[in-house]
Amino acid sequence: MTESKVALLEVSKFYGEVLGVNRVTVEIPPGITSLVGPNGSGKTTLMNLMSGLIHPDAGSIRMRGISPREPERLMRITGYATQYDAAPRWSTGLSFLTAGLLLFGHDRSEAERKAWAALDRLGLTDAAHRKMAAYSKGMRQRVRLAQAIAHEPEILILDEPLNGLDPLVRAETIALLREWAAMGRHVILSSHVLQEVDLISDQVILIANGMIVAEGGIRNVREEIQEHPSQFILRCRDASRVAAQLFEEDHITEIRLNDDRMGLLVLTRDRERFSRALGRIAGGGYKIDSLIPADENVDALYEYLIGEEK
Repeated sequence: MTESKVALLEVSKFYGEVLGVNRVTVEIPPGITSLVGPNGSGKTTLMNLMSGLIHPDAGSIRMRGISPREPERLMRITGYATQYDAAPRWSTGLSFLTAGLLLFGHDRSEAERKAWAALDRLGLTDAAHRKMAAYSKGMRQRVRLAQAIAHEPEILILDEPLNGLDPLVRAETIALLREWAAMGRHVILSSHVLQEVDLISDQVILIANGMIVAEGGIRNVREEIQEHPSQFILRCRDASRVAAQLFEEDHITEIRLNDDRMGLLVLTRDRERFSRALGRIAGGGYKIDSLIPADENVDALYEYLIGEEK
């Protein structure tokens, strides 16, 4: 029986004396998993290791039971779309996908059929015969994704797949990734936008300095870090009076009044009690215009997790 997980055990990779990833151990189940981290954190190194483009200096990797050191077997179950635009500009979208499928041993008619199907799923059939030199950035992003899915792989590895997409295409791409995951396949992607990751991911892996610093859902990870206060931006009328009432709550650690005196930055150690306190304040006749989390971004979350701003 084929293994259904992606597993890395004590994996390290160095580029000379420069650390890529260090002793990474993780098991990734089927579904959508997002790798999140600042530039240089090790996300792309990890994806290149999983796809077999590079090999670890130590540790082992199994991609649904297959080692990345078995490239022919691995490429049949894996689709990888990098964030780098290396697609030949002289090629058409159709010929680009067809050439890739021929490498998998399909005859030309089957390769073209699968290429058309992938282009159709990404909304690119009208541009199939156009040279990619005429494609927009978003179209070139989509054609790389089309190439990654054309052979119906069990594992998709996607480096920043939503970059450069307009809102409609972004929504369609997210729907495609969810559909892929719903079939019991792996979708492993990288992103730097936590709200985006939170919307589509079953699991999040946070990476810093080549090491995994947290795993799980974004909200679950965030709620586990109780020693750090949550931050909210509160827009309201009578901000000074609202601030005075909030200061009476023992879970509030800091309040900063905006220069326009129409908003507050509030730090609390208990989100639920903060929510109840706002409800009481609003019930007392004070109008709360908006409440926005101020710490659900990569830099702030990393500051919480590893104690320093990245």
